[in-house]
Formats: sequence, C-alpha cells, structure tokens
Amino acid sequence: MTEASSGPPASRLRAGDVLRVGGAGLRTRRVRVFLSALGIAIGIVAMISVVGISSSSRADLNRRLAALGTNLLTVAPGDTLTGGTATLPTESVAMIRRIGPVQQASATGTVPDAKVYRSDRIPAEESGGLAVQAAALDLPRALRATLADGVWLNAATARYPAIVLGTTTARRLGIDAVGSGVQVYLGGRWFTVVGILAPVPLAPELDTAALVGWSAATTYLGFDRHPTTVYTRTRDSAVEAVQAVLAATANPAAPNEVKVSRPSDTLAARQATDRAFTGLLLGLGAVALLAGGVGVANPWSSRCWNAGRRSGCAAPWARPAATSCCSSSPSPCCCRPSAARAGSSSASP
Repeated sequence: MTEASSGPPASRLRAGDVLRVGGAGLRTRRVRVFLSALGIAIGIVAMISVVGISSSSRADLNRRLAALGTNLLTVAPGDTLTGGTATLPTESVAMIRRIGPVQQASATGTVPDAKVYRSDRIPAEESGGLAVQAAALDLPRALRATLADGVWLNAATARYPAIVLGTTTARRLGIDAVGSGVQVYLGGRWFTVVGILAPVPLAPELDTAALVGWSAATTYLGFDRHPTTVYTRTRDSAVEAVQAVLAATANPAAPNEVKVSRPSDTLAARQATDRAFTGLLLGLGAVALLAGGVGVANPWSSRCWNAGRRSGCAAPWARPAATSCCSSSPSPCCCRPSAARAGSSSASP
C-alpha cells in the first residue's frame, strides 16, 4: 500500500482560462459591472467637457483682449500719507496727453453727493448703490465702448440735464430703451436719458454708473472737476514705459498718491484662476475613472482568484484526467488525484 501524497500538485490557470473565468464574473455580476461602467463613462464625459469648456473660454478671452486691446492703463487717486483719500489735479488729463506714446486719454469723475432715482417719490436712502459720474466726451472712444440704445453725449447735451446709463443701472431702474420723455430724478431735478451703454469689460464700474456731461455735472450737481479715473491708451510697444511715468505725470507733487493699473491684467488673472479650477475638475474626473476601473476589475479579479484556489475541482480543464472525489474529506469538493490513486491501490487485492 502506497502512501498518499501530502497535497495536490500546484495548478495554474492559463491566460485563455483567465479570460474565460473573468468573463464569467462580468456576466454574473451585471448590475455591478453596469454601475462601474457608468462611472467610467461619467468620468470620461466630465473630463472632455471640462477641457472643452476651458479651451473655449480661453479662446473667448483672447478674442476679447484682441478686440478691446491690452494697451489701456487707468490712473486713480490713492491714499495720502495720513490715510485719507487723495485727489488728482484737475489738469492731470491734459498732462497725461503730453506723454509721447499716449494715443488717447479720457476721464470720469465721481459726484459723491448725487444719487439717481427712477422717480422723485422714492426714499433717498433707496439709491440702489448706483454712482453718478461726470464723463468726458471722448470716453467711449478711449474705452472702445458701444451703446446698446440711444446716443452718447455731445458738446450740446453735455451742458444740459442729459444722462447716459450703464447697462446695470438701466436694468435696476427698469429702463430697457431710450424714448421720448424717459427721465430719471437726479440731484433734485429731472435728467433726460439719451443713451444706454453696452457692458464695458475693461471698465465694469461704468456698468453701475449714471454718466452726465462734465459741464452739466459742474453746473447742476456741484462737481469739483477733479477726475476720479483717467483711462489712457498707449502704443502697444510702450505700455510698460508709459506705466512707469504715469504716476509722476498725473500728480507731480505727490506721485506716491497715485494708483496705476492695467485692466487687461485683471482679465488674465481671472483666466489663470479658471485654469486652476479646470485642473481641479480634471483631477476629480481622473478619480472617477480610477474608481470605475476598480469597480470593473473587482468581479473579474475575484472570479479568477476563486477559480485559481479551486482549480483542482472547479476548473475541469486544469485537472488531471483521472480524478475522483474523496468522500471522507470535510470539504465539499476536494479532488486530490494522488489521494484517489492511493485509495484505489489499497482497495485492490
């Protein structure tokens, strides 16, 4: 009588068997596979959408900058050494125009005590945060701004109670078109609305403003004629050089009290923020793809692992041809070929 072997010989699944067993795992766990595949699809769609939206927004920004120009500089009063609010000299616009590379210079001036209302029946405290500003006649040309309706101020209307509304101001006042008799209440008198500005991307502060002529603001609203913002167009090749001398030119007595900025840099910074947000969304999409891939691999790998552990009986193509089941084993399926051959030898005479 021969001794039984200590255990079955090691058996391994071939590559083709792995594919067959893994495929069976995918077929038997259809809901899990469907949900995992859905996660992968959502991740792919999300990544494609994010990349597409980011690319289109970047192209749109480049088109806007090309149309509006990157050669616009703004000059505004800063703070004094004592912490107060500085003012620009009344002749600052004329001095800026004397800089050689400067092509255009225009200005607006805030009228601090004036508020605009739809009618004289509205309480004074309900101004809606709408600013009243005096505007130079060449302001739209310097900003490349357009009007959604009506006309801009001219040499005649700039001396009388006429007003141009920013796009947000017009919407808040309930005015969507310019027509005969359309008026707003401003500084204790009625002003006739002659135009409505389209949105101004490089000067968004004008969207919430009500603009009157420089002379009219002085005559009817007590404007002190000090500019609040000077918009300067320069040659593209001289933007940095002009930016370096603008403060000293606008206020030679106190150049440290002048702020000079470039509005196009703000748009570029906004685009950089959008790119960072796009990177975050792409990372989330990659996580979704990874989670979906793990979900799909789970039923495949578990099926192959279990089949590999039971390959002596669960995988008939991996067993030796002559096997029998050992009924004395506690395992429901313990096909051990050497043990079966040993039993047969002992039972024979």
